Amino acid sequence: MADSTTPEAARLLVDCLAKQGCDRIFTVPGESFLPVLDALVDTSQVDVVTCRQEGGVAFMACADGAMTGKPGIAFVTRGPGATNASIGVHVAMQDSQPMILFIGDVSREMRDREGFQEIDFPAFFAPISKWAARIDRADRIPEYIARAYATAISGRPGPVVLALPEDMLYDATTAEARAEVVRPAQAPCPDAMQAMMALIGDAAAPLAIIGGAGWNAKAREYFQLFAERLGLPVATAFRRQDAISPSSPVYAGNLGYGPNPKLVERAKAADLLLVVGARLGEATTDGYSVPPLVDKDRTLIHIHPDPEEPGSVYPADLAICASMDEFAESAALWAGEDPISFDAGAQAHAEWEEWATAQPDDTYPLNLAQCVQFMRDTLPADTIICNGAGNYAGWWHRYWRYAGHPSQLAPTCGAMGYGVPAAVAAAKRFPERMVVAIAGDGDFLMNGQELASAAQAGCDLMVIVVDNSGYGTIRMHQEREFPERVSATLLENPDFAAFGASFGAWSATADTTQEFKDALVAAEGRSGLRLIHVRIDVEQLAASGATVSGLRARG
Repeated sequence: MADSTTPEAARLLVDCLAKQGCDRIFTVPGESFLPVLDALVDTSQVDVVTCRQEGGVAFMACADGAMTGKPGIAFVTRGPGATNASIGVHVAMQDSQPMILFIGDVSREMRDREGFQEIDFPAFFAPISKWAARIDRADRIPEYIARAYATAISGRPGPVVLALPEDMLYDATTAEARAEVVRPAQAPCPDAMQAMMALIGDAAAPLAIIGGAGWNAKAREYFQLFAERLGLPVATAFRRQDAISPSSPVYAGNLGYGPNPKLVERAKAADLLLVVGARLGEATTDGYSVPPLVDKDRTLIHIHPDPEEPGSVYPADLAICASMDEFAESAALWAGEDPISFDAGAQAHAEWEEWATAQPDDTYPLNLAQCVQFMRDTLPADTIICNGAGNYAGWWHRYWRYAGHPSQLAPTCGAMGYGVPAAVAAAKRFPERMVVAIAGDGDFLMNGQELASAAQAGCDLMVIVVDNSGYGTIRMHQEREFPERVSATLLENPDFAAFGASFGAWSATADTTQEFKDALVAAEGRSGLRLIHVRIDVEQLAASGATVSGLRARG
């Protein structure tokens, strides 16, 4: 029963969230939404995760939305709180993940006076969100909340931002929460499906590229069935590697940064591309070159839940607007009735298996490829891997098997600092599964403070910090463009093992491959927070084998 002292508008807001199925919010508390915090005291079905910086709040909400398919919910205060959180909104937009950011705003009578921490939030967030608005009347709270949920989950999923004037939250209201919003079903047109199958049947070298907006476990199951029935090789878009089981006999690997050169050639040579869910953005296509942007000898079939996406960059010969799971289920049925068969799927999978298997190499004391392969042999197959941005992630992209769904939480927009907050969200959402945050040294210190949030929330997770004492990705580009002129990319780092221990984590340091193996086994046998500080040579720039000296030689 709600406390009668809670203002009615704030009580209604929390009731609306609960009605929509919200079971968790992430927040850094602010005085601008104190009535909401008060209402949450009496709402036992909503778990409140207190964070240490608003960037971590938004990353956690984004990751939660990625795992559930429902909007992750974040609450932050105005001004600095909202601008800190904007990084997570940008990730949710570019990654097509549903989330709702609530911002405590200045009182209505203070607006347009440049009041304390005042920002025009609808204007500020409009370019990086699906919808940004302000709730000025308490009676309209149910309308705005329902619309926010519908906008966040419909079509191409994405973020919504709602500003909450501080004084509005104290208003009286008799409005009631609306019923839960459900994503509209979008089944593919039968005529379009027939045309698709005819185009695939005429192809000699087809390739599917999958993963992205609205992809879920059902889409994964049925699309895999469809592709295996046809023998169609399947590549995943950048950081969408859990879109298909890695054990599938048609899985061809991932596109993006550092892919298998044989897969790159396959994508360039394909006479038909079946793109499902992916936007074919800059990262997936390596600057719109893999596959080539325009190719008169190629047919492109683009399936996406947003009708504005197909044809927006790559010209589509056949565009199908449908939900990913509805399309995949329909495609599996069509494949069962059509005798189309390709040998390319098995060949592409064999090429990926060879590429994704680490080979013995003693060039460096700690071989990350062998470490990742040992992780694969030691940790559960459905382990959730969370990471931010940096060259270190390339080793996991290449050698890890993302066997579960969801099992890859990584920003496709390349935001640093995502891994630890995402791991907190994953550990809360799936407490029965192993969760591992992978971070570079520069990446880790952008949100490493969220280990405090993890400890406070009782999370069970592991962190692996890959330390090369530099901003490795930028150093790689720097050495290529300006050889031997190092500027601003070196880092003086703390003792990350000691840092982890200060939050109550079991921690260890590894300078060799064997030390890493020993530390991983010890960490895997424990619970709570665990951190392994992995120190590598800056020469190990990428899983593809690039080195500083090699880049200098080419420079």
